[in-house]
Amino acid sequence: MWRFLAGAFASILMMTGAFLIWQGRAADGPSLPPAPVASGPSILAAKPSAPPEATAKSREEKRFDRADKNKDGAIMLAELLDPRRKAFAKLDSNRDGKLSFEEWAHSTIEKFRSADGDRNGKLTEAEYATTAPPPPKAKPRCGC
Repeated sequence: MWRFLAGAFASILMMTGAFLIWQGRAADGPSLPPAPVASGPSILAAKPSAPPEATAKSREEKRFDRADKNKDGAIMLAELLDPRRKAFAKLDSNRDGKLSFEEWAHSTIEKFRSADGDRNGKLTEAEYATTAPPPPKAKPRCGC
């Protein structure tokens, strides 16, 4: 109970301090010198040219454009299935046109078998640690 009261008191105290800092004014502080006045024509006086307006595409329009491979304004079944055929063919190892669970889980099964050092069908904590994915590659900070 005392911990709760102490926590509540501390949070009220912190909020009060934050409010006082936020409301504080530096009335006696040094004043800034006046801004210099330009004698020539101001660049702010000239009207800037308006940028061209871009039409914003909705999320669904972007998704539709990605699926419409031949850009004819309609999506055919073949356009939806073609990107998936290569992935299916890669998984269908016996080329029978059917995907069994073992074929679908092939990479997981192989990773398990390669990590199982003593071939007992179980992974110890040390063996399982070898299956951890590699850390993500560091992205460059700038695009230069």
